[in-house]
Amino acid sequence: MARANLTLQMDAEVIRRARIVAAKRGTSVSALAATRLRELVDEDERVELARARAAAILKRSAQRGGRGWTRDELHDREALRNR
Repeated sequence: MARANLTLQMDAEVIRRARIVAAKRGTSVSALAATRLRELVDEDERVELARARAAAILKRSAQRGGRGWTRDELHDREALRNR
């Protein structure tokens, strides 16, 4: 995978504290940032995949004659109590 440089601007105090954290972990601020950004991107991809899977399940359910509800039906507490 090709690597590219990224310039970040942030509060000097955050940078100072990040340097301390990096030193404690035996790494660099750049490596810390790269790891966190990779985690964020991976998490976003997992969320999008889960969202797509859920949408596909709902679509298949509707195609099989699954019942759809209105918002009012879902929040009708009185009707639920009378069942």
